[in-house]
This record gives sequence, structure tokens and C-alpha cells, in this order.
Amino acid sequence: MPIRKDDTPPNRRFGIVNLVLIGFGVLLLVSSFLPNQGMQQVPRVPYSLFVSQVDDGEVRRAYITQEQIRYELKDPPAEGAPTVLATTPIFDMDLPKRLEEHGVEFAAAPPQKPSFITTALSWVVPPLIFILVLQFFARRSMGGAQGALSFTKSKAKVYVPDEESRVTFADVAGVDEAKQELTEIVDFLKSPERYTAIGARIPKGVLLVGPPGTGKTLLSKAVAGEAEVPFFIISGSEFVELFVGAGAARVRDLFEEAKKKAPCIIFIDELDAIGKSRAGSMGVVGGNDEREQTLNQLLTEMDGFSAKDKPVIVLAATNQPETLDAALLRPGRFDRQVLVDRPDLSGRKTILDIYARKVKLAPGVDIDKIAQATSGFAGADLANLVNEAALLAARAKRTAVEQGDLNEAIERVVAGLEKKSRVLQPDEKKVVAYHEVGHAIVGHLMPGGSKVAKISIVPRGMAALGYTLQLPTEERFLNSKEDLEGQIATLLGGRSAEEIVFGAVTTGAANDLQRATDIAEQMVGTYGMSDVLGPLAYDKQGGSRFLGGGNNPRRVVSDATAQAIDKEVRTLVDRAHDRALAILNHNRDLLESISQQILDKEVIEGDDLKNLLASSVMPEEAVAIV
Repeated sequence: MPIRKDDTPPNRRFGIVNLVLIGFGVLLLVSSFLPNQGMQQVPRVPYSLFVSQVDDGEVRRAYITQEQIRYELKDPPAEGAPTVLATTPIFDMDLPKRLEEHGVEFAAAPPQKPSFITTALSWVVPPLIFILVLQFFARRSMGGAQGALSFTKSKAKVYVPDEESRVTFADVAGVDEAKQELTEIVDFLKSPERYTAIGARIPKGVLLVGPPGTGKTLLSKAVAGEAEVPFFIISGSEFVELFVGAGAARVRDLFEEAKKKAPCIIFIDELDAIGKSRAGSMGVVGGNDEREQTLNQLLTEMDGFSAKDKPVIVLAATNQPETLDAALLRPGRFDRQVLVDRPDLSGRKTILDIYARKVKLAPGVDIDKIAQATSGFAGADLANLVNEAALLAARAKRTAVEQGDLNEAIERVVAGLEKKSRVLQPDEKKVVAYHEVGHAIVGHLMPGGSKVAKISIVPRGMAALGYTLQLPTEERFLNSKEDLEGQIATLLGGRSAEEIVFGAVTTGAANDLQRATDIAEQMVGTYGMSDVLGPLAYDKQGGSRFLGGGNNPRRVVSDATAQAIDKEVRTLVDRAHDRALAILNHNRDLLESISQQILDKEVIEGDDLKNLLASSVMPEEAVAIV
């Protein structure tokens, strides 16, 4: 939580205001309870008695107002009785005529002179209200509350970890290079003299870039836990406000507070919210102007540290570095860009070990197999995986997490939740069985670093009526042309099986066709794997590298080149399709055998599946299709 200290003594701050409020309350009480000095209190009588006394000629004169009638008697009815009485008037149009006939002097009551208290209140109350309102807003703008005048104050929170919530580098795994870079920052904050003695200049800013869920925010908290210095946390979106200039004012306020507590660290999450490139944004008004002013102020503040200042290091995180302004990324502002990528095999194992310590594992659980089966998972995915396994174990009333729970959690993350309530018709179930077995046979024979681990015809997720699970056997970072063609053939294995067995196709291969076409287009337009078009890139590398910008748009090409690209994509897909057909036709008996077994069991995996697929054979005609 942010810790704000106000040095003004409470008695000094509120003494005058309290005195004024007490005086104001006393005046109100006096005004309410003391009799009005301008009007003497007289006994009140019913209006009927007043009329009777007028008719009897007992009334000498009367003063009439809207609130009361005060009249004087000629002779009191008894000794010591009041001679002046009052009554409440009613709507009586004949009253003036009645008074005139009986010789009663009547007139409107003379205006009353205001009392001293009323005069004092009229002069004191309005200025007092004005002063109280001003002081109210001033206190809210200076304090921690978010008042009407506090929109220019920084919303950054000061992270003060305790022993229980403290995060250190020991809690972060799979990003050893990033930890090494940030360890140097922590070391400088602890002992800056060792670096400055030889003339070294510490980086002012470190930008953490990478896909979502890889631990950028966790790394920043680990820096705070290791450095033991004040740590300001704020999101980029918290700078931008409806009022133009508020974001820039918040940036100034943030750096002013940071300089007071230096050495310290400022962490800005989602920097792209305020740091997007200004190129091509001229002439746009409204919120864009506010964002640009905020960015300009941030650039000025990061470039404004003098050599005499204590270090204020800015950490920032984004998953869209390509959208950031060039002035923000230059040396002197964000000197370093640290990639926080998805972990490799050893990194995933370390991350799983960290999260596995937080749950009860059954004896014999093999974390290495889980790490090998989760290629491409980020740190957040692995944390979710362990938590899902623990939930499955608790739901089954087990006291520890078993290997099966972790395997089921992987399938939940990859394919979705089982939909056992989605009952397929017998003919649909048969089509799904042959479709998935077709994927499995072709995928088993294709080159690459994956093996078929499971076939299921139990519906999962939103649309999957069945699935074939392939797990990597090794960590691979490059794919050859043969590997990609094998992936396309595997994707088309399901549709090919439908064509061979049923002589027709269904809508179940829609996702397979989409993925196969995407791979073929990338081979031709991005990777230059076409012998006809040569080593040229026909796709623009737009979109985000870490958020998955979708299909990259084509460059401006001639009609002849566009037709050649389409023809090459079609050739790659057709060749893979023919290859899948050749494999399944040659292994037709195995296709029928496995399909009948999966119709009975619904799921085949492990050694049973491995033994069944071991009898598959790659035909010569499939090898010749290149």
C-alpha cells in the first residue's frame, strides 16, 4: 500500500476551523431558542373570540399581518389581564368592513428590525461555507483520498513486501538470462559505489518484453524483494485521463515522489498504453493528444536525471514492443531490453518444481514427463496446470495429486473440458473415430519431433468432437520444409480417412483445413520454401510478435505473382493430401482395427496405442510424393 506522511500537526490544521464551527453552532442555538427581540410575545386566542370582541366593541386597534392579527382591547376584562392579544388570521374578506363598522383602528404591522443575531448570521454563514468548501477540496487533493482535485496526483502504489508476501529471484524460474540482467540492477542499487568508482553508468530504464504469462510482473516484484528499496508500481493506463494534461501531471508527480525516496525503482506495467509511437498521429485530437503529452513528459523525466541524483531506475513491461515510440527505446532512456520468453524444457521443469511444492504430490509423480509434454507453455500456464490438477484431485476426494491428474490437466488446457453430456449419434461417432485414427496413423509416420500419445472421441471444449494428442519428444526451435509438410499431411489425415471410408467429407475438418492452409501460406510467403517463387518474403511482418497478430498481409505484388503464390499454396496442400491418402490406403486394415477399438473404448493411449501404431508402414508411393 502507498504510505503518505503529512507533517502538519492536527491541532494546528483544524483548530481555527473547529472554533469557527463551534461559534456557528452557538449562533444557531441562540437564534433558535431565544425569543425574537423585534416582536413582543403576546397571548394567542381563537379567531372566533377576536370576531366576538370586535362585534361587542371591545377592540380599540388591530395590526394585521399574514402570520397573525395583534389587537389591543379598550378595557381589560379583569384586573391584571393582558390588553394586547393575538390570533391566527383566516381567509375572511369581510374583516376590514367589520372592523370599520365597529370603529376599530386597523393597519398593517410595522416592519420588524432584524435582531443582532440574524444580522451576524447573514454576514458569517456565507463566507464560512465558502472557506469550508475550499478547505475540504484542499485536504482531499493533498491526502490519499481520490478527490475532485486529485486527478493530477500519481496513482502509483508503493510496494512494501513483508516476509510472507516477499518475492525473490528464487521464486522465478525459466528466465535465467533475464534474472541475470536484473540481478545487476539490484546489485547497483545496493552498492552503487562499486560501479561509479570506475566510471560506469547504470541503465536508467529496463524494458521487459515477452508473451503474456511469462512472468514479467513477477520478475519486477522479485527485483523489489531482492533490492529492499522503495518500489513504485503503476499501470500505463492509470496515467491517461479524460482531462488533457492530467497524465503529464501524474508523471511529474510520480517522479517527484520517486526522487524523494531514491534510490528506488519505478515499475510501469503495460507501457504500450502510453508509449505507442507518435508517427502518423498528427492532427488527431482528444484522447490522443492526452496520451502524447503524457509520453512527452515521460521522455523528459527519464532524460532529466542528473549525475548527482540518487538512482531512480524505471522498469517497464510490454508485450507489444514494436508499437513503442523510437524516442522511448533509445539508449539513455530504456537502455536495455530484456526478453522474457516462454521457458525451455529445463525451465519448465524448474517452474513445475516450484509450484509442485505448494501442493501435495503422490509418490511416483514424474515431473520430467509433465515438463516434456508442455512444450510452448508459459509460466502462468504451468501454474494453472498444477492448480487444475490439484482441483481434480480434490474433486475426486484424493489426498494427493497423482500423475493422472496432471495428465488430465494438460488435456484440459490444450483441448478443453470433457463434454460427456454431449451425446453423439452412432453415425457421427463412427465418423469421428475414423477421423481421429486417420490423424494418428499419418502423424505417427510423418517426420518431426512429436509422437501420438492419445486418441479420444470424447467431446472436449466448445467444438472438438474428438482429438488426437501429440506430444513433443524433444525441444525443437527450427522446422525444416519436410517437417512442415508432415504437419500439413497430419492435419489432412482426418479428412482423408473420411474420404476413404465414407466416400464423403464432413464439417469436422474445418479447423484442420484452416491450420493446414496457414502453414502452407507461411511456407510460401514468409519462409521462402517455394522452388518456383524463390527465397523471397511476400508477407509483411505486421502485428505483434508476442500476441499473435494473425495472418500477415501480403505485400503489394503483381497479379501474376499473386496467382503464383496461390498456386504454390494449393500445390503444397494437395501434395500433403495425396500423401495422407496414400498412407491410409496402404494401412487400411490398421485404420479399421484401431477405429473399431476406439468405438468400444472411446480412449486409447499409452502402450496400447504405441503397440497398435507400431505396425503402420510408410508406403513407397507416399515417400515418392515430394
